[in-house]
Amino acid sequence: MQMKYFKQTLIGVAALTATPILTAQTPEQLRAWMTPLPGWTLADETEVFNPDNLFDRINGAAPLFIENNFVEMTALEYRKGDDYITLQAYRHATPQDAFGMYASERSDELQHFDIGGEAQGDAKSLFFFAGSVYVKMWSSTASDAQEILRTAGKALAENIDARAAYPPVVKAFPEKGKRPHSEAYITKGYIGHEFLQSVYVAKYEADGQAFQLFVIDGQTHDGIRRIIDSYLKFSGQPDVNNTSSFVINDRYNGNIPFRLQRQYLIGVYSENGDTVKNAADWLNETAKRLE
Repeated sequence: MQMKYFKQTLIGVAALTATPILTAQTPEQLRAWMTPLPGWTLADETEVFNPDNLFDRINGAAPLFIENNFVEMTALEYRKGDDYITLQAYRHATPQDAFGMYASERSDELQHFDIGGEAQGDAKSLFFFAGSVYVKMWSSTASDAQEILRTAGKALAENIDARAAYPPVVKAFPEKGKRPHSEAYITKGYIGHEFLQSVYVAKYEADGQAFQLFVIDGQTHDGIRRIIDSYLKFSGQPDVNNTSSFVINDRYNGNIPFRLQRQYLIGVYSENGDTVKNAADWLNETAKRLE
């Protein structure tokens, strides 16, 4: 499929609405918010991709973006002689999806920065999320481009959403024992189950164990009940209508303790199937923070 190029007309920032988290999502707006960089020129071309042709640009990586409710990608480029800085801004359906996509591509080898909701990068790259947008930037320069990437990234992130942060549910995870920058959001298919959707996860190390604490957002009481019912049907267990704390015997993932809190289902999971020590304390602490 042939790539399509679009020339975008710059629009004044003053003409944009005052709620950027809702509007900073079109190619025109993203282009208008690209900050001038001394010595660099913003190229005229703007590439725009959707779920039907994203494979043309990123090939094998496209399915994961689409799984995270990808809507549109805008590609722009700064140029200075033979050097270039490429920017790809992936718009997703929700801020949670943009955060989830960013978190899925985290690397322990990269440094973290206070840009957008969170950023990571090195001398030649920068990645961050803000609002419903996940941004990836690269430089071709032989020299260290970290400062100029951070300058461009910070300006764009503040225009997209000056208050960008982790999704609110992530703040419910207890800080003690949590591995830094381990928080994630999984749209569906958590621990191999398609019915486990909208799952917030953080990794922990405590009491000599490594485990995951997770929160499933059912949006409503009925929504979370449907997820619980699907899990009980899978495990062949009876209903748990009369209790807020229960254990599901998952034949693939071991016994997983749960705590129901309003529209949220909180669980503790060990990848090797071990029983997590003090699981009830972790569940109760998280439940309190979700009140």
